[in-house]
Amino acid sequence: MKKTTPFPTFATLLCAAFVATAPALHAQSSCSSDGQTAPVALLDRVINADCEACWSDPATPRPTHGQLALDWIAPGSQGADAPLSAAATRDTLARLQALGQPVPAQAASWRHAARAQAGGRLRVAHGLPFAGYIGASIGLQPARVRPGAELTAWLALVETIPAGTEGTPVERNMVRNLLLSPWNGDSLLSNKGNKRFFESRPMGVPEGANPDRLRVVGWVQDTKGRITHIAQSRCAPPG
Repeated sequence: MKKTTPFPTFATLLCAAFVATAPALHAQSSCSSDGQTAPVALLDRVINADCEACWSDPATPRPTHGQLALDWIAPGSQGADAPLSAAATRDTLARLQALGQPVPAQAASWRHAARAQAGGRLRVAHGLPFAGYIGASIGLQPARVRPGAELTAWLALVETIPAGTEGTPVERNMVRNLLLSPWNGDSLLSNKGNKRFFESRPMGVPEGANPDRLRVVGWVQDTKGRITHIAQSRCAPPG
């Protein structure tokens, strides 16, 4: 009888990663949004996997001061034969649906400013890659959300590719995996001692992604698609 491999839990990933990669912790002790200035806006850049030239286009929109760019590759009409199919993900379709936009024929971009004075602090964090997964979390605390409010937390596992490498003229934060978590304000009323929203999951690391360049970006949206909070992780050395 063939044995099946159980899906790793978040706690298992954290413990295993600590034991298996303990020497690496001397180089990076914390990977979270702690101490990072929160971005004031997101720049979503979407490329159709059919458009190879779009990746190296020098006219690719750049984020302005305080903005954070996210790069999405949408599945193309050529399927697995599309030039950028290796980096394409159906998570892009979920993002486009949330934006109310179709898959672009080539490339498209949209900028979204976060609402001022939304209240609360968004924190994202992740562990070290292990066995094809990486433990990641997103949390809002204190959660100053009105009763009945419907929010969605987005947590993207991104690979940060420096400008001038792999044929890109701009730094890119390639979305490699995505977690969506619905948050309801009524849940806070039933848990008054813990006024926060929190989600932690193991996220799969796709084949071909460079583990050394992975981090997480998180944001929260309301039912109208307005962004209330944004946070990004950085791996800091000890001390």
